[in-house]
Parts: sequence; C-alpha cells; structure tokens
Amino acid sequence: MSVAAKAAVEPGEVWDIAPQTEDVIRAKIFGIRRGTSPRVIDIFSGCGGFSLGFLRAGCEIVAGLDIDPEAAASHAFNFHGVEVPSNRDELLQLAADITKLAPHYLPAHLGRKGTGSNEFADILIGGPPCQAFARIGRAKLRQVAEHPEAFLLDPRSNLYLRYLDYVRELLPVALVMENVPDILNFGGRNVPEEICETLKQIGYIPRYTLLNAASYGVPQFRERFFLVAIHRSLGIEPSFPLPTHHSTIPNGYKYLRATALAKVPDHSEYFVPAPAGQGPLKPFVTSRRALADLPVITEHRTDPALMRRRKMSERIPYSTYVALDDFALTMRDWKGLPKSIASCDGHLVRLTPRDFETFANMKHGGDYPHALEVAEAIFLRRLSKMDSPPRRNSCEYISLRSQFVPPYDQEKFKNKWGKLDPKLPAKTLTAHLSRDTYSHIHWDSRQGRAISVREAARLQSFPDSFRFVGAMNAAYRQIGNAVPPLLGYSVASHLLNLLRAYSFSKP
Repeated sequence: MSVAAKAAVEPGEVWDIAPQTEDVIRAKIFGIRRGTSPRVIDIFSGCGGFSLGFLRAGCEIVAGLDIDPEAAASHAFNFHGVEVPSNRDELLQLAADITKLAPHYLPAHLGRKGTGSNEFADILIGGPPCQAFARIGRAKLRQVAEHPEAFLLDPRSNLYLRYLDYVRELLPVALVMENVPDILNFGGRNVPEEICETLKQIGYIPRYTLLNAASYGVPQFRERFFLVAIHRSLGIEPSFPLPTHHSTIPNGYKYLRATALAKVPDHSEYFVPAPAGQGPLKPFVTSRRALADLPVITEHRTDPALMRRRKMSERIPYSTYVALDDFALTMRDWKGLPKSIASCDGHLVRLTPRDFETFANMKHGGDYPHALEVAEAIFLRRLSKMDSPPRRNSCEYISLRSQFVPPYDQEKFKNKWGKLDPKLPAKTLTAHLSRDTYSHIHWDSRQGRAISVREAARLQSFPDSFRFVGAMNAAYRQIGNAVPPLLGYSVASHLLNLLRAYSFSKP
C-alpha cells in the first residue's frame, strides 16, 4: 500500500483510541512528569538544529534521520559521539532514506532489536524538505519539466505523509513540524490543513502558526511554519511560545506572512495567530552582537594561500576586545555540548578577490545594484590613475573592467547580494549559502568579505562547539537548511511546560 493510501481515512472520521494506545501514551507522559528526560527522534534532522533546541530544553536525542550524508554525520557526531567518517562510503552508511526505511524497522536500524517501535520515543520532531514548498524550488521545477504545475509532482512535497506514518508507528506523546511559510499555499493547497486533518483522525490535537526567529533571540529574520500536535488522550491544547525579543519585522517578511496566510480558511480549526509579546521584551539580537566576539579574518586578502590551507576543524582564538553579552555567552556554553572557552573552528571564507574592495566600500544594507555602483567607481578610479587608459569598449578596457566589476544582471541579482546591517538581525540564511555567500557580506568593512562558516552558524544560533562534518560548502548547506537552535529551544521549552503540567486526574 502506498504512503498516501495508508495516510487516507474517510473525511471527518476520527479513529478511536485503543486502550493499549492510551496506556502507551500515559506511560510516556508519566515518565515526563516524573522528571525523566523526554526521548526525541528527529526526522529529516539535517545536521541537528531542531535537536539542539530540544537538547537544551532537557531532552534526550535518541536519533536523527536524514538522507544528506554530511548532515547525518554531523548529527551522529554531535549528539552521539560517532567518529567522523573518513570516506564517502562511511558517510553514506550514516544517511537514512525514510522513503525506504519503514517505521517498524526503526528499532533494528538503531540497533535496538526486540524493542517495540512505540517504546523508545516520547516526542517526534522534524521538518520535511522545504524545497518543493519554497518558491525558488517551484521555479526550478518549472524550468526542468516545462510544465507550470510540475512542482505538484515533486516527490519531496509528499514526504510529510511518510512523517505521518512514523507518527502512527512511534506513538509519540507530541510532535512538532517545521517548514517554510509557502507550505500554506502550495499550488493553491493549504498542506498544513490536510496534515492536521490526518493527525486529528489518528488521535492528535494539532495546531499551526507562523513564527519569526528574530522574536526568539535569533540574530536573523526568518519566517517559518510550525505545527505542534499532542495526543488527544491527554486533553492538552497545543500552543506556541511567547516572543522573548522585540523585533520590528521588515515589510518583506510581513508580505511573506500575509501571502502565506491568505490560504488559511476563515474558520480554521487548526490555525492560531502568532503569539504577541507581553511585558518588556529584550532588544533583538543584531548581526553586530552575533559576530563581534568572533575572530577577525583578513587572511583572504593578506595571505590567501593560508586561507586555502585552512581546515574546517582549525581553531582560532576569540577576539578579546569585545565584552561578551548574553547571546555570545549562550553560543559558548550550550547545555548538552562541551563549553567553548578560548577558541572555535569554522573560519573558512570564499576567496573572491575581485569583490573584496567592493565589499569593503559597500554601505550597510546595500544590495547588488549598489555593489555595481561601488565596483564601477573603483574601476573608474583605477582608470584615472593610468597614464594611458585603454579606449572605452576596447578588448583591453573590457578585460580590465572585468577585474573590478561583476558581470551579473542587476535585475536578476538585485537581492542576491547584501551587506549586513550591524544594527539589525540578518536576513534569512538559506541552503544557497553553499553556492553563494554574497547574500551575507560581513558588516565589518575592515574585513571586506562574505561571512565565514562559523559566522553563518552564529547567525543561525548554532553554538560554537557544534562541529559540521564535510567541507565548506557542505557546512554552509547544513546551516542554511537547519531550524535555528534558539527558536527550536523556545518551542521545545514551551511544549515541555505543557506536558509537565498534565494532570492524571483529567478524564
């Protein structure tokens, strides 16, 4: 039977909760109430951003499943101490394709033969791949398939059905899903409404909303969909954490939210508005605060050979001239991971010498059209200093200009470049960092470069002791695909408070 068929039930039908199912759920909630660390399985875990949030909240991370071999290796190393693989074959052994791994085989896959599949996980978390739901994914699919609705056939968009299979088999007390806002408007469909209908039918109370990471102490504007569901036998109404930080969301993100919410039914049983902040809130974490204590990197200009030789694992001392604030202290001391005291790793940056001077001279918040103006001005200054400048549009002139001015169409690349504003959180980091870090140019003009791997990790709120397996591009991809750990922590803490408040006297 197909995944889709297994997920289907009659419209409006709610499955009865079998006595043995209720016993399993009550046994799990009893353990949580007693103070036992809730056991978490992270499906589509990536390198473990979501897992880090639940770890900090006091959970035990039982396993992370992901098809990306480097991401799977990062998760295995950081949460279970699995030695970093030395070759591609070993990497692939750690990856898990859940389209091929049936849920009832999970105990054997994790080396726990003889254990029932519903016995070793209290909470299920994860974010099914978002590429098919994100607009950029749709555009690429149109180009490949030359069909305006090709994205509806992308198998990645149906992986949430496999996630629901794992819910049925593992019987978690609660589950949390994360995705891009466009999942609310996928080819005219509101996918979360369909997910919630299925969850209700199999015995859960689901609710969903949109949260922005900047409102929870992440130095990044990042709008994301979250769904929380709690087993119906507990009678707990799911809800979402109150913002901890004040953040005025830029208009672009407001538009993104409004566009996504346009497909929410007027009287949805499942959607709840994002919580509003109450009382005095902390100021949002700016990109300056996020990066100021990290090492100053100028080797890309002074000694590029050294930068080429540098390894991801090489540790460099922190800057000592910056007073540490609460964000930096959190990044250096994350519950469940070793404390980072004097140095950290991940100080690799792209070597793009043509653009270093342009980066240095761009204004904060500047985009690609602005970068073109800056680069053109640098080129013209160079011409003015030449005794015999080449004739305009000559081959020599064009060749010289290409050494200073990037060739990209400013209409297509308008938002592809961006220099961080030190007074604001960064804009959204994406997996495209693995191919182009120009979307996040360091605010410190003295350094004149795009952000390093460790700086990207900081903007995503990854702690400094977290190690990314793989080369620079693999690390950028893992970071951009991840749930910001501090946002995951807020969601996790709120959920655990709901579960620990459960009263066994409830019917």
